[in-house]
Amino acid sequence: MTRIKLFYSIRWRFLMIHIASTLSTALVLLLGNLLATYLMQYHPLNTPIIWVINNVGSTPTMVVAGALLYLTFYLALSRPLVQYTQDIAASLQHMANGKFHEPVKVQTPSELGAIAAHVNRMSEELNEYLREIHHGLQEIAKGHFHYDIPVKPDNDLGKIAESINKMSTQLHHSIQEERNAEKTKNDLITGVSHDLRTPLTSILGFLELIEKDRYVDEVELRYYVGIAYEKSVTLKKLIDDLFEYTRINNGMPLELRKLDMNDFFQQLAEEFVPHLESAGMSCRVHAPEHPVFIKADGDRLVRAYENLIANAIRYGSDGKRVDIYIHEEEQQIVIQIVNYGSPIPERDLPFIFDRFYRADKSRSKQTGGGTGLGLAITKSIIEVHGGKIAASSSERQTCFETVFPKST
Repeated sequence: MTRIKLFYSIRWRFLMIHIASTLSTALVLLLGNLLATYLMQYHPLNTPIIWVINNVGSTPTMVVAGALLYLTFYLALSRPLVQYTQDIAASLQHMANGKFHEPVKVQTPSELGAIAAHVNRMSEELNEYLREIHHGLQEIAKGHFHYDIPVKPDNDLGKIAESINKMSTQLHHSIQEERNAEKTKNDLITGVSHDLRTPLTSILGFLELIEKDRYVDEVELRYYVGIAYEKSVTLKKLIDDLFEYTRINNGMPLELRKLDMNDFFQQLAEEFVPHLESAGMSCRVHAPEHPVFIKADGDRLVRAYENLIANAIRYGSDGKRVDIYIHEEEQQIVIQIVNYGSPIPERDLPFIFDRFYRADKSRSKQTGGGTGLGLAITKSIIEVHGGKIAASSSERQTCFETVFPKST
């Protein structure tokens, strides 16, 4: 097989063409010489041949005729090889134009045949891979964003397939975010409608009783007015909380400045003294002796921690105290608000930062409850400052932990 391949190699084929052209030229020149000798002997009147030989010479005539004959034979014998090369070039040009359906005929086991075989294989592989990519794009166009086009490593088309897969994933993620945003908006409207309607219905009901003089005496009138006022206060708080929540989540601008968390919580604890005394509780701040700084908007942060401390007082009065722990962990500041009252049910812990979610609804009624937006507002404020918030609860204690980047 090696000998056959060697025999059909381009080098040997050109050598054979050269030998064949040379032999053919020599043969024709020999026959021409015999013919000229014959004509000169038996047809002396053949003046053109005699004139050429006499005026040009036999040797120059033989050289010129031999060169022309060799060139003619060489071009004729090499034409199939040149034509095959042109066919391969034309096929490559078609591939360059994006046409992969025209294979080249593999004629011989020569180098050109090997090139043709490689070109055909490359064309077939490209065509097959392009069909896979086309099928994948059709699936993505149908909305099947989880369809992944096979990615071939070390392949430029493979990089394109990988980019398409990434684009599909990102597109699916964007669509999901848009759907979630739409659902969030609808849920917010539903929640707001429900929470606004409840106190508003009560207010209208008691005002209707007053409007139609359906009360026995002034004492009952004042009772109805008092309930309507309390419901109005609840309604105003809900509207304020809702406004605050939407303002934070719509890119509320922050006035960031360096804030010492030790002084911040000492002052905040003092402001809650009347509420603590009313609940029969005390508040202790456990902080390092040196200042602990973060960059924050103090007014916004006050709102967040007011919610946490108010919750600790509302639901932790049985524990008689609230502890605030401030400590540093590497480049982070960790703040924990701890109360020792009734624990948050385990089933409620994953949802307590959701809008309008109220853990332990029966207990909320007893303690006055809230709008269901307090912890959602707190979470938004903490996160807009680049921090994180988490909650844990057990029979021993309930802890809300916030973490912020440390400011030097």
